[in-house]
Amino acid sequence: MFSKVFLSLVVLASSVAAAVPTVGRRATCANGKTTANDACCVWFDVLDDIQENLFHGGQCGEDAHESLRLTFHDAIAFSPALTAAGQFGGGGADGSIIAHSDVELTYPVNDGLDEIVEASRPFAIKHNVSFGDFIQFAGAVGVANCNGGPQLSFFAGRSNDSQPSPPNLVPLPSDTADTILSRFSDAGFDAVEVVWLLVSHTVGSQNTVDSSIPGAPFDSTPSDFDAQFFVETMLNGTLVPGNGLQDGEVLSPYPGEFRLQSDFALSRDSRTTCEWQKMIADRANMLEKFEITMLKMSLLGFDQSALTDCSDVIPTATGTVQDPFIPAGLTVDDLQPACSSSAFPTVTTVAGAVTSIPAVPLNS
Repeated sequence: MFSKVFLSLVVLASSVAAAVPTVGRRATCANGKTTANDACCVWFDVLDDIQENLFHGGQCGEDAHESLRLTFHDAIAFSPALTAAGQFGGGGADGSIIAHSDVELTYPVNDGLDEIVEASRPFAIKHNVSFGDFIQFAGAVGVANCNGGPQLSFFAGRSNDSQPSPPNLVPLPSDTADTILSRFSDAGFDAVEVVWLLVSHTVGSQNTVDSSIPGAPFDSTPSDFDAQFFVETMLNGTLVPGNGLQDGEVLSPYPGEFRLQSDFALSRDSRTTCEWQKMIADRANMLEKFEITMLKMSLLGFDQSALTDCSDVIPTATGTVQDPFIPAGLTVDDLQPACSSSAFPTVTTVAGAVTSIPAVPLNS
C-alpha cells in the first residue's frame, strides 16, 4: 500500500505546482523547447522520460494501450446521481486509481490495471506532478505513438487531493447496452458520445477477460488508429479465440480477434448503431469526435478554466492508415448491419487466406 505520509508530501508539492502561472507569453523552457505557458515546461521532461522508459522508445505497445485505458477507468468513476443522493460520487479524473490503488484495484472491472498503475506512479512522483494529471498526459502521449493517432488535448493542474472512487461506476464488458448507456448518462455523456469514446478500442486489446490469450486485440490493426474496429465488430461471430467463451466475451469472426460483449451490444443497439457506422464512413470525423469527447472525459470533476492548457506538449502522431476493409477470408455477406436509416458504408474486401491475428505481445 502506498505510504500515506509520502502521499501527503506529494499532495503538498503538487498543489504548489498547480498554482495558476503567468499567461499571455510564449515560454522557453530550460531544455530549449517552447510552450504557450511556462507552467507546462515540466511536461517536456515527463514526455522525454515516459517515451523512453514507459513506452519503450515511443511505441504503440501494451503500455500505450493500457495508459489510454487508465484515463477512462480513472475518470468515468464519477456519479452526479450519487452526489445528489448525499453520497460521495467520485472525483472524476483525479488520479484516485493510483492514489488509492489498494481500494480501487480490488474492483473487478479494474482487473489487469495493476501493472500500468504501478508503472505510472514513480513517474508522477519523480517529476512532482499529480496522479490525475499524469494519467491524462500519459494517455494522450501513448495514443499519439500509434500510427495515425489523434491529437488529444491536455490540461494540467489537478491536485492529489482525492478519495477512493465508489465501486460499480466503471462499466463491465458483460454489461447490457441499457446498463452502459445509463451509467454514461449519469456521468454526462449521451449515447453517441459513448460511441465516440469507444474509438479508443481501435488500439485496444484484452489481457484478463480470457487470460489464456493475453494481448488479443479488438481488431486486426491494433497499432493503427483507424476505423477497423468499427467494421470488425459488425462481422458475424463464428469462433472462440481462446479457452472457451468467458464472461463478457462473444464469438469472434476470425482467429485471434477478441470481441467484448459490450462492444457487440452497442454496435447493434438502435441508439448507437447508426453512429457506429458513421465512424466507418468518415475517419476525419471519427478522430474529431474522439478528441472532443476525450477532452470532456479528462475534465470530469474539474473546471477547465482553473487548469492550464499544456496541449502543445503532446507530440503529433505520424503515419497513414488504410481505409476500412473486410479482412481476408470474409465477405460483405458476413456483415450484420443494424442501422435502419442508412446503408452500411462501402468497404473493400481483402483477398487471400483467412485472416489470423497473433496476440499483441505484452510490454511490447
